[in-house]
This record gives sequence, structure tokens and C-alpha cells, in this order.
Amino acid sequence: MNYALLHTPHWSPRGLLALLPDPRIEIREISHARELIEEDRPTVFVLDVESRPDFPADVLRAFVDAGGAIVALGAPDESDVPDLLPGELLSGFVRHPAGDRQMFVSVRAGYREAAARLETARARHEAWERGREAQELTRIGVALGAERRTPVLLEQILTLARQITTSDAGSLYLVETTDQGAKRLRFRLAQNHSKPDVPLVDFTIPVNRASLAGYTATTGEPLVIDDAYFLPPDVEYTIDRSFDQRHGYRTKSMLVIPMKDHREEIIGVVQLINRKRNFEALLVTPEDVDREVVPYSKRLVELATALAGQAGVAIENAQLIQDIENLFEGFVNAAVIAIEQRDPVTSGHSGRVARMTVGLAEVVNRVSAGPLRELRFSDEQIREIKYAGLLHDFGKVGVREHVLQKEKKLPDVNLKVLMERHAFVRRTAERTFWQRRAEYLERHGNDGFAAFLADLEAAHRTELAELDRFLKVVLQANEPTVLANDAAEGLEALADRTYETLEGELRPFLDPLEVRYLSIPKGSLSEDERREIEDHVTHTYNFLKDIPWTKELEDVPKIAWGHHEKLDGRGYPRRIHGEAIPLPTRMMTISDIYDALTAKDRPYKLAVARDRALDILASEVKSGQLDGELFRLFVEGQVFEKGIG
Repeated sequence: MNYALLHTPHWSPRGLLALLPDPRIEIREISHARELIEEDRPTVFVLDVESRPDFPADVLRAFVDAGGAIVALGAPDESDVPDLLPGELLSGFVRHPAGDRQMFVSVRAGYREAAARLETARARHEAWERGREAQELTRIGVALGAERRTPVLLEQILTLARQITTSDAGSLYLVETTDQGAKRLRFRLAQNHSKPDVPLVDFTIPVNRASLAGYTATTGEPLVIDDAYFLPPDVEYTIDRSFDQRHGYRTKSMLVIPMKDHREEIIGVVQLINRKRNFEALLVTPEDVDREVVPYSKRLVELATALAGQAGVAIENAQLIQDIENLFEGFVNAAVIAIEQRDPVTSGHSGRVARMTVGLAEVVNRVSAGPLRELRFSDEQIREIKYAGLLHDFGKVGVREHVLQKEKKLPDVNLKVLMERHAFVRRTAERTFWQRRAEYLERHGNDGFAAFLADLEAAHRTELAELDRFLKVVLQANEPTVLANDAAEGLEALADRTYETLEGELRPFLDPLEVRYLSIPKGSLSEDERREIEDHVTHTYNFLKDIPWTKELEDVPKIAWGHHEKLDGRGYPRRIHGEAIPLPTRMMTISDIYDALTAKDRPYKLAVARDRALDILASEVKSGQLDGELFRLFVEGQVFEKGIG
């Protein structure tokens, strides 16, 4: 430890110099007090009261507060400390005249007090530094724990590591496993304050002792290097200077820290380069490096290691969350596949609706004028909208398959029975024709047979024509189009006709259930079937609300529940209206209707052209069923293009 002795110009140590032969003691005038104190050197100031009786008390107090000690030298005939001199600031007082040994004893006592004060100040400062570092690490831990996006998280980790160690540059590697089970480090990120425009090159290095990062990943211990160009001859690792040579950089001090997960397994490496005195300094020339770059201290290694530990857990958590999200994404996609397998004719519908609804949300995020200018959907809300779109028809798994896939008015099994009935009646008519022809010949021979046969054939042709007309009317009425008046009248007439079964029982050509199906005025569904289809929305909500969604996705069931509701209350299933329908749901409704109109794979209807579909949506906006502002953005943003494919 070096010491200092200060004095006024009016008093010099004189004989005291002989008693202070220690070369560690530097003797200066009072004007050098600030620089000596700032160097953390125990300093004693000998104040000659005779020459400076009015020395400013505030200066003396500042000197003592900074860790110095004051020994006062009294004036002649002065038996006590002067009133103008604050006694609490003095470490000693020597009466005049003072002997050299007396001064020596007082100065030595002052040194002890100054050293004690300095040590106390250092301890206090170190405690403050430790507290500040703990707070900083806590803040960093909270910040890293809150970030779930891995690329952003890696950027934060490297930036914070550079800041806390005042490093000019750094790089980050993550451990990955090859298909063969070997471990390797993938270079993920680099930062360089002095060379900010260097492009990132993707590469991997093996986890072994040949490279700095590989060595740290192998041993699990920090690697501290004062000068990377002058490594000890017995080390196993080498430094790759190719970056320095290509970009005119000088790598000097280095700190390589492993990142570990909660199981103490190494998941990555942070490599810090060139600790600087001034974090903002640029290392452009070799002189800059010599002046600014210093080795990494033991304390910085400890801090960087603590930060790396937090970073490792944060990366592990982010990867775990990503794995969970990927798992859930897989579940959602599997659910969509299950829906489409039950209803193949709407294959792709859920994906198109989700893409268009997300696209509309992104358009809303960009608007700067109008009623939605202050609305912004977060990334989590966008994901919520996406899942709601993908799962909005999930309830169709609860609808009977023959209803879900019904293409015509008659269920397939009923149509098959009806066709077999028609064939039976026709064959019966033909059998009756030949039976009556044979009976006549048997009874009457050829007498009058020609006239009889002509009448019989005419009646037979009429009967067969009636049966074929019956089938034509049925098949025409079975189409899911608007039922024509003549078809409706034909059905009523056929309902009154009967045929004879093999048991001799008379039955109607069309039973009441078949008449009811065929009399459906529009589409292919009866009222009961339509209600069953409409119930898929309620099934969707009931299924989705039982899934333990995270807080960010908790509105998925509610958004999907209302995609058939209309602003005027004429939708279903709850017939809510206006603001009671969530905005994301209103967006999905537009996308859902547009896709239903334009889909080319619906066997029960023809696809509507884009412009015609937009006209239909515009008419529903005009009638108060759809949100006009959202529809305007849907058209202007050409969101419908996202429904292609």
C-alpha cells in the first residue's frame, strides 16, 4: 500500500523526513490532495495552524469524508485546539514547538486512521457494488425469463453479457445433437461494436478441446485469456484468426463461459471478446486496442458466470415453451385433419379461414385512420385468432356423418330404397304385362288378340312412362336447389299413388318422410338436420372450453363460438348482436362466409366468383349483418387472396 503526506507551503516536514524513510510515502503539497485521494492512498495532511488559521472547514470535511486524516500543528503559545478548527475532523494535534519524534508519532497515528477509513470506504463501496450487481442480475433474470422468442432471447443474452463485462464483441453458440447422436456447437449469433456490419455466417464446430468454445463446452469451466495471440504453448485449444484477418480486427482479451440448464448440462457457450475501459470506445487501430483493452477480472468472470446460468435456464425455458407450442400446434393440426376426414367436402376450409382472419388482423394492425386506428393485436392475440380459426368447426365431430356429408335432400339410404322401389314397381308392371298377354292367349287364342295386344301395349307404355316420370320428378326434387312449383305439385301427386307389395299390401309411391325430405324448399337439409348442423357451433364451444388454455389463449373458445352470429341478431346459436360479438369473431365471420361462397369443392352448390362473393358480403354489410369497417379492410387489404390454396 502506498501512502501520501500533504503539507501547506508554509510548513515542510524538515526533520520528519529522516523519520519517514519509507519509499512508499510520497510527500506533496495540499494542492495534490484530490489526485492522491482518488488513487485510494492513505493520506495524512499536516495542517500548520499558524500559517493557515482560517483553512476552510468544508474543504477539511470533504478531505476526511474522502478517507484522509488531519494532524494539526498548533501556533506558538497555543495550548489547545483553536475554536475555528473542527476538533471532530482531527486525528491528532501537536503543540508548538513540535519535536520530530512527536510529529512522527502523530503522523503515524493519522496513517492508521486514514488506512482504516479507506478500508471502510472500500468495504462500503464493495458492498454497494455487490448490491447493485445483485439487483442488476435480478433485473436481467426477470427480463430473460419474460422473453419467449428464442432469437430475441439470444440477442438479449449476448447484449447483456457484453454490457455487464464492457466487452467490445461476443458470439453465442448452442449445443445441438446430430442424427448420429454426436454433439456439436452451432454458431447462432455475433455482435461487434467496432465492426457492426459484419454478416453472420452459419456454421458448426465439434464439441472437443480444439477450439475455445468447444473446450469450454467439453470441460464446463470458464476460459479466461489475457491475449488470444499469445496462448501458452501447452494448451490444447487454438484461436481462429480468420475473422481478424478478413475484417482488420484484433482479438485480445477473451472470456468464454458455458451456459447450463437446470440439470447442469451444457446447452451453449457465450464467448466475450476485448473487455474495454470505456464500453463506447471503438477499437479501430492497434493503438486503440493497446489503450482500451484490459483483461477480464475475477469478479467479471463471476458475474458473467451468474448471467450465463440465468441465460441457460432462460433458453431452456424458451425451448420448452416452444416445444409445448409445437406440440399444441400439432394437436390443432391433427384436430383439423379429424374434422376434414369427417367432412371431406370442406377440406382446407379451416386453414383458409384461419389465414384470412389472421391476415385481416394484420391489416387492422397497420391502419392509421378510422375507428380501428388505435387497435393493435399482439403476437399472442394473433396466435389466439389463428387457433380459433383453425378450430372454429371442431364441433362437427359431434354431428352425425350422414348429415354432415349430405349432398342431396334424401339421405343416401332413403334414395337407395326409393330407387329399388321404383325398379320393383317397374318390374312388376312388366310382369303384369306379360302375364295378361299370356292369359288372353290361353283363354281366347288368336281371336281378337291383335286388338287386345295393341291396347295392352299402349297401356303398358303409358304406365312405364308414368313410372319414369315419377323417378325424374324425384331425382329433380332431390337436387339441393330451390324447389320448383311443378316439382312440388308432382310430389303431391306421387304421394297419392300406391303400388302393391309382394304380400298384396298397398303402399304409397312416396312415404311421408320421403315427401318431407324432397319438399325441402332450398338446399339439402331438413329443418331438423339444419339445426343439427348449426349445433356444431355449440359443440365447438363445449369442446374447446374444456381444454386448459394458457392465459394468452383463453379466448379461443369464445372467438370460435360466435362465428355464425350476425350483428343484427339473426345469427346462431345465441342470436347475440352488435358489440356482444367479439371483434376477432366478426373478422372470422367475414372470412368464413367468403370461403363458403367461393369454395370449389362443395358438391351441393356451385362456387361463386370472387367479385360476386364480395358483392354478397357487401349486401350483408348493408343489411346490418356484418361489420362494415372490417369488410372495407378485408377488401382494401385484399385479404381474400390469403384464402387461395
